[in-house]
Amino acid sequence: MTQQNSSGLAGPERSPVPAAAGTSRPATVAGAVGVIAPAAVLVLGMVAAVNILIPQLQASSLHPSVSGTAWIVDSYTLVFACALIPAGALGDRFGRKRGMLAGLAVFAAGSAMAALAPSVAVLMCGRALSGVGAALVLPATLAVTLARLEPAQRPRAVALWSALTGIGGVLGNLGGGLAVQVGGWRVLFWAGVPIALAAAALIAWRVPGQVPHHDPVDGGGALLLTAGSVALLYGVIDAPQLGWSSWRVTGSLAAAVVLLAAFTGYELRRRHPMLDPRLFKLPGVRTGAFGITALFFALFGLFYVNAQYLQDVRGYSALLTGVAVLPLGVVMPFVSARSMRLAARVGERATIILGLLLLAAGLFLLSLETAGTPYVLYALMLALVSGGMGLAMPPLSAMIVQALPPSHAGVSSGLNSTTRELGSAIGVAVLSTILTVRFAGRLPVALQHVPGAQGVTIRHSVTAALSYADSATNPVVRAHLLDATRAAFLSGTSLGLRIGAALILLTAVVVFHQHRTSDMAHESGQ
Repeated sequence: MTQQNSSGLAGPERSPVPAAAGTSRPATVAGAVGVIAPAAVLVLGMVAAVNILIPQLQASSLHPSVSGTAWIVDSYTLVFACALIPAGALGDRFGRKRGMLAGLAVFAAGSAMAALAPSVAVLMCGRALSGVGAALVLPATLAVTLARLEPAQRPRAVALWSALTGIGGVLGNLGGGLAVQVGGWRVLFWAGVPIALAAAALIAWRVPGQVPHHDPVDGGGALLLTAGSVALLYGVIDAPQLGWSSWRVTGSLAAAVVLLAAFTGYELRRRHPMLDPRLFKLPGVRTGAFGITALFFALFGLFYVNAQYLQDVRGYSALLTGVAVLPLGVVMPFVSARSMRLAARVGERATIILGLLLLAAGLFLLSLETAGTPYVLYALMLALVSGGMGLAMPPLSAMIVQALPPSHAGVSSGLNSTTRELGSAIGVAVLSTILTVRFAGRLPVALQHVPGAQGVTIRHSVTAALSYADSATNPVVRAHLLDATRAAFLSGTSLGLRIGAALILLTAVVVFHQHRTSDMAHESGQ
């Protein structure tokens, strides 16, 4: 049997929502989202928090190289992003509550390892272990939330869950800054241990068990998808340091193409595929996945350059940097909570496109910022970005969630989360590449030709370049070098943010076209 799915195309018959064991009545939306919010905010916030720590990590006793610093930041994101869909499938099969509890325990263990790390390698391993835990947690948070709610409540729940991403990013920045202020980078990782355990206790107490489905585990599909995702993100993450033409980068990207093609062929032959590639024939899935990827490309690219702008150009402390981005965390949940109601009145397409246009405008205005931009104006630009994200993200997320039956909500949640992490990783990689190339080319000549490893570091790090410039003994020369270095950084930031704005405008065009295609398909099916 088949039924019409949310995109108007025929799809597999959907099983009923798995019952929540031991519950006599559905939860409220606020209650269902609130109980998983600490876990979701924690694992999402850790993506952004470490960006604040970069200057302290580089100056620490670990003495990481430029590449080592990048991998301290990215090892968590790499494992997190690559394991999301398989982890979501495992939660569907063996129990989502059990998966969340196991994931939070693994996350806490990884955080403790990172806090105790005597070397860069151990720190990277701790971060990667936390990424495994995070992948077990995040897909299940949305899946268990939707399973506890009536169908009419689910759009608002998706909207609130989507807002947790922005809240996590902002609180991650704030938490990273607070950790540096209190006692250094190790404090951040120690803080993750009790928070993870407290979130697990809340879930154990308030989240009911749910009936898993009984489809067989797709081990081959999980292995191919994970390997392909690792190859893709390894190439993307290493490209800013090695160059996009490096054999390691091109080899990784080529391996990703081969492995993901093999995954597609394998899944098409499976009776119970983990992620059926035919889903991407649905305009709603294509639009949702592309749109979410583009949104997080822009948001986390902004997080990457924003932390350096506030600390190195404006001279803010790490804590003040976290406080300065609070407009993102205030506006996004407020707008997200109302996005689906607006979409019900004026349509999904209009709501998404309005959000994308606001986001593109905010990014463009931020590209004009200088060292002297008043904070009030800067905060208004952040509010514009946050409002655009809040409008566009919930309906885009809902498109993906609606494409799979509720019994496989973990996979749909995993796909939703994977597009976020993929967009985040690509956004950071692309914007850091643009920033590095433009920054190195616009540095004052005296800094461009510093020899050896110190010169390489200066050309890749505005923090190192400013430190070197500040060591000049002549006050006039020192002032010139500092101003020119900040101007070089702002030039790279401006170009990167404008490219991000252009991508968002392209996404608006795609949404307009795909929604028209979806509407036509729906009309022809009636």
